[in-house]
Amino acid sequence: MTEKLTVELGERSYPIFILPDWDAYAEAIAEHAEITSPPTVICDTNTGQYAGDGGLLIELDAGEKTKSFAQLEKIHEEMALHRIDRGGKIIAVGGGVIGDLAGFAAATYLRGIDFYQVPTTLLAMVDSSVGGKTGINLSAGKNLVGAFWQPKAVFICTEFLKTLPPREFSAGMAEVIKYGMLYDRALFDQLVALEQPLSWDHPELPGVIRRCCEIKAEVVKADEKETATNGGRALLNLGHTFAHAIENVAGYGTYLHGEAVGIGLVMAAELSLKLTAEGRAGFQFTQADVDAARELVARYGLPTSLKDTLDGNPPPKLDIDALMDAMRRDKKVRAGKLRFVAMETLGTAVTVDDVDEALIEKLWQQFS
Repeated sequence: MTEKLTVELGERSYPIFILPDWDAYAEAIAEHAEITSPPTVICDTNTGQYAGDGGLLIELDAGEKTKSFAQLEKIHEEMALHRIDRGGKIIAVGGGVIGDLAGFAAATYLRGIDFYQVPTTLLAMVDSSVGGKTGINLSAGKNLVGAFWQPKAVFICTEFLKTLPPREFSAGMAEVIKYGMLYDRALFDQLVALEQPLSWDHPELPGVIRRCCEIKAEVVKADEKETATNGGRALLNLGHTFAHAIENVAGYGTYLHGEAVGIGLVMAAELSLKLTAEGRAGFQFTQADVDAARELVARYGLPTSLKDTLDGNPPPKLDIDALMDAMRRDKKVRAGKLRFVAMETLGTAVTVDDVDEALIEKLWQQFS
């Protein structure tokens, strides 16, 4: 059954369709994508098979390294060469890399044209396709250049996941687990209680995807451009300050984003436990909470520390000073201070910006 929810942003509100099969997906695109001329479809080498016929097809290499100025320029030049005007539409068919890059291309080509998200990975379905964050990476850090540019609609069809490699599905589960840890203890408990881990055809997967999208929509509605001084959209970055540092120092693509997030979530849990031990007001995080988070992350084959094997291979050795330096370049830094998302309890997150750097260095040592 097709489900629909709405990201409420006034005149820029848009629907998210959660679709059970290819037929429903095709019908939804035909009915709800306002495309009057052949669109520009941006995909990668893994998703070109889903691009359809007609229009301008721009197929890029798969992987995090594609989120670059060079590939953004390639998109702009191709669109200009084909005389795409302000009435043109972009359809992003792919995972988070394609969605972020195509969205940024839409935000910047002719000072902004419409685009649609068609996420093909679990990570993109539950997180990156919703909320309007677009961007590319710099050598200095992840997502340091970008724009807030909301899609016109998001079309989520779980049948795209049928051919998704197990490693990629697991990476998406890191973002699913994140939502339970930062916002919804009932979702976290639901994931723990499942007799069989989620898979592309698990009967509970569509409902879990919907709940993640609902949470994202609620948070984005309240703080679209992450300007809240406390909490707000920044809470969606639980584990990501650690994760982005890991990706940057290891080299983009060494860890899948979700794999780095898996480690980051467990580190955020350990940080929350240490803040509780310090007597921080409101913090009641327990060792049992840390253990539950670690076990759930590990259940999906994700690394929980920098010591764990990576896709069956020995992990890269990462320098702690380099990791700390990467964190200092993170876009969430405020007034020169590192800013973290921590949990008072499982399901309740807050932002903290007065954490001693020595404590963070000890955390890296613990996980290295």
